[in-house]
Amino acid sequence: TMEEGVIVGWLKEEGDAIESGDTLAEVETDKATMELDSYMDGVLLHIAVKEGAVPINGVIAVIGEEGEDWKAALDAAGTDAGNQSSAKEEETVADTAAPEEVSTAASAPEKTVTPSDDNRLKASPLAKSMAKESGIDLSNVKGTGDQGRIVKKDIEAYLENPPAKSTAPAAAPSVPAAAPVAGDVDIPVTQMRKTIARRLGESKFSAPHFYLTVEINMNEAIATRKRINEIAPTKISFNDLVVKAAAAALRQHPAINSSWLGDKIRQNGNVNIGVAVAVPDGLLVPVIHHADMKSLSQINGEVRELAGKAKDKKLSPAEMQGNTFTISNLGMFGIEEFTAIINPPDACILAVGGIIQKPVVVDGEIVVGNQMKVTLSCDHRVVDGATGAQFLNTFKSILEDPIRIII
Repeated sequence: TMEEGVIVGWLKEEGDAIESGDTLAEVETDKATMELDSYMDGVLLHIAVKEGAVPINGVIAVIGEEGEDWKAALDAAGTDAGNQSSAKEEETVADTAAPEEVSTAASAPEKTVTPSDDNRLKASPLAKSMAKESGIDLSNVKGTGDQGRIVKKDIEAYLENPPAKSTAPAAAPSVPAAAPVAGDVDIPVTQMRKTIARRLGESKFSAPHFYLTVEINMNEAIATRKRINEIAPTKISFNDLVVKAAAAALRQHPAINSSWLGDKIRQNGNVNIGVAVAVPDGLLVPVIHHADMKSLSQINGEVRELAGKAKDKKLSPAEMQGNTFTISNLGMFGIEEFTAIINPPDACILAVGGIIQKPVVVDGEIVVGNQMKVTLSCDHRVVDGATGAQFLNTFKSILEDPIRIII
């Protein structure tokens, strides 16, 4: 589904000897920042794109034998001179960049750094990003990469074994200077955000959405979850119950577990539920395959593992593909009700709100009920209103009597 990737930074320089398996660069895809490894031995003769976006199948570098004519290799690959001119322009920009930028972009040799020389620390872009997210001072991290460069594994090692905190008294705070006037901030659009904008824009404006909302009494679900968690080694969440109930309902209503393919509608044989996970750059949807055949504890374990990978940008493509239905749960954020945009190629997505205590009428009397609203977004090309309503009624009846998904 990608159209381009972004070179974040190179860990090797022109002229370096390369062995198969060496990490060459870090690449930002639409889902994660990944390390690009070499598949061959040789010498890094030329870097065509030092930083920035590259279309799929674009040439980013030439690896060959020492002294080999890399320009001929580029010509043989059908690459025009634009790559060479853009690389020269980037070198010029690097020469005039701020010191921190030069440390990662310029190809000139860098001096040996000391902990106090913070703005000249050599670190890969991914390591810098990880350090910033974790609040780590890079001057405290020992680099094991080329020429002492701090790489991803150094940050991971630091997080696993952080140094002991000093017991020395903190310095007295200085008098703050007058706050500057806040200005506008332009944030570059990441590959992930570009993909979200493109895919959901296509979905919203090509698939005719309609929405069905139902309110579910969660009293029995709360009581059942409590009993399960008293004896089960794995603590089951309400989201696990929702995933399992949706999977069971999808098996009974295959029209909801369908995809629009233009000239045909495919009723998917497997029930693979995507679970939307919020990450700093946007949203990822890892997939629970064969969810209808898995126990609550299995679903719990997979969701936890995949959500952790999503937040660490370590999901593999296989773990994000094959969804036939998607669930987006914002209940933990205090959201009572919302609508979601369909996640292609699914025909439907279920938006799950929080469990809210409110007065309800039971047998003619007003009592306190634990109510949860869910909204099903449907692609009207595939699903009609009555079909969606039947699925929601089944889903509601399962959660109001959850013993049906346990036995």
